[in-house]
Amino acid sequence: MSAGRLALTERFDFNGHAVAYGTIGPADALPVFLLHGTPFNSQVWRRIAPWIARDRRVIFHDLLGYGKSDKPDADVSLGVQNAVFARLLEHLQVESPDVVAHDFGGCTALRAHLLDAVDYNSLTLIDPVAVRPWGSPFVQHVREHQAAFAGMPAYMHEAVLRAYLQTAAHRPLGKEAMGDYLAPWTGEAGQRGFYRQITQMDQRYTDEIEGRYSEIRCPLQILWGEKDEWIPIAHGRRFAKMTPAGSLLPIARAGHLVHDDAPEAIVAAVLPFLERYAREA
Repeated sequence: MSAGRLALTERFDFNGHAVAYGTIGPADALPVFLLHGTPFNSQVWRRIAPWIARDRRVIFHDLLGYGKSDKPDADVSLGVQNAVFARLLEHLQVESPDVVAHDFGGCTALRAHLLDAVDYNSLTLIDPVAVRPWGSPFVQHVREHQAAFAGMPAYMHEAVLRAYLQTAAHRPLGKEAMGDYLAPWTGEAGQRGFYRQITQMDQRYTDEIEGRYSEIRCPLQILWGEKDEWIPIAHGRRFAKMTPAGSLLPIARAGHLVHDDAPEAIVAAVLPFLERYAREA
């Protein structure tokens, strides 16, 4: 099945801000929600969503402050993304969906589940932001010197961003992938938005739920890139032991951005997991 860009043609309102989302697959099929991480957007799922959509209704949204969603001069931190996700479920009138989530999307799914009592039929987490410490050396440096980075000339910002994005993958990112991840952060508003979301990163948002992972109330599987330089797999194993899953599935020759390094591994893990816990539509 070919991978094309995902279309986010729909919008819903969150506190006066437009959040972009899209849907593919049979309209009457069981829903699966795909949650991306930072600094990415829904296009990370472009090589995975079509496979899930053969039998499922697949819904994906750009986190507030990311991708095609609004980039307001407001709170776009992990402290608000779980409320955004809960609002999307309410907007679509969906209860107990299956969820596949990566990085910040993983934390968003966990916070919605544990803090907002959002139930899932199943949950797949891919290299989630879940236990301290997290935040790459680049992130830590930007947080200390945000004003200097936000005011860089555009060509310098793009060069830094390209280099940073590549460190998320174990293999060289293709031209299309790099373009999809880079584009939302270019231009004056995009550049401000990129550094805004970094300065709002705070480990207290995972601290709030770290002691509650044993309370996860649905079937859970955890995938982790063995070559993840952003959140090493040792952190993933520590996280897995806190959860009912107990262990994780390591993905060989994959970095933090497993979607580009080994999309076939995600598909191979997610499809049977969804089928195992499928309920009637």
